[in-house]
Amino acid sequence: MSYCTYCAPLPVEDLNKIYHDTAYGFPISDDNELFGRLILEINQAGLSWALMLKKEKDFRLAFDNFSIAKIALYDDVKISELLDNSGIIRNRLKINSVIFNAQKIVSLQKEFGSFAEWLNFHHPLTKEEWMKLFKKNFKFTGGEIVNEFLMSTGYLKGAHDENCTIFDTIIDHNPKWKI
Repeated sequence: MSYCTYCAPLPVEDLNKIYHDTAYGFPISDDNELFGRLILEINQAGLSWALMLKKEKDFRLAFDNFSIAKIALYDDVKISELLDNSGIIRNRLKINSVIFNAQKIVSLQKEFGSFAEWLNFHHPLTKEEWMKLFKKNFKFTGGEIVNEFLMSTGYLKGAHDENCTIFDTIIDHNPKWKI
């Protein structure tokens, strides 16, 4: 089996390899799951993706299964609870940006029907155009965060080398990459 260069030497049970084979670059249509990926990307900034994969269950639990509607209503009590939660990244700036971004997505859902439809409405854009759009609408979404979020959810190519067997699977399941 041919793999992306970074993933080839990893053992089968490695979290990065499992993520590579089952999630990275695969489209996500559920708004809460899309937002969950954005939450993880925001919190990964300055840290390793392996750490985020290890903490994903803790993040899911702490952030109400990534429910956009619930997160948009978080108050100071919930923020304090999150800052005390050793299972997640306890960074006030990141937590506040997640709440702000949830509130923004609620307004986008009202206008476009869903976060996924907002993304689809703007697709295809270049990486630079996506970065400008995210910077205009969201907080804590720098270039690398936006790039990885969009690659990991199938809106930008680049998640897999063309000789990677997963690449063909992604192409078959993701019409966005055929553009």
